[in-house]
Amino acid sequence: MESKRQQKVARQLQKDLSEIFQREVPHLFNGAFITVTNVRVSPDLSVARVYLSFLATKNKDLLLETIQEKGKIIRQHLGDRVRHQLRIVPDLSFFLDDTAEYADKMDKLFAGLDIPPAPEDDNDE
Repeated sequence: MESKRQQKVARQLQKDLSEIFQREVPHLFNGAFITVTNVRVSPDLSVARVYLSFLATKNKDLLLETIQEKGKIIRQHLGDRVRHQLRIVPDLSFFLDDTAEYADKMDKLFAGLDIPPAPEDDNDE
């Protein structure tokens, strides 16, 4: 269970990273639309797990690799934003958030099921 401080820092990091990806460094990723869907912060606030979702890109794994390679630049931009709020800028680990794709897959599976109606009970008591 995350503490209130962890939750507040995670929300702030999510907001700041979203702005960084959309406004400050979109040129590094060939115009791909990157959404920060979730951030999880370690109890000591030194590590942040950043979950990303991509639009307008064909190869998501390659884009994730590129983001990981440019992690230092992203962390530097983040440091410029949070230097007065956090003692340490957390190390960033990036992960692909595939929950939307998973939910879509599950919806298609459920839509394809043929469930017969329940039999009616003829109990006259």
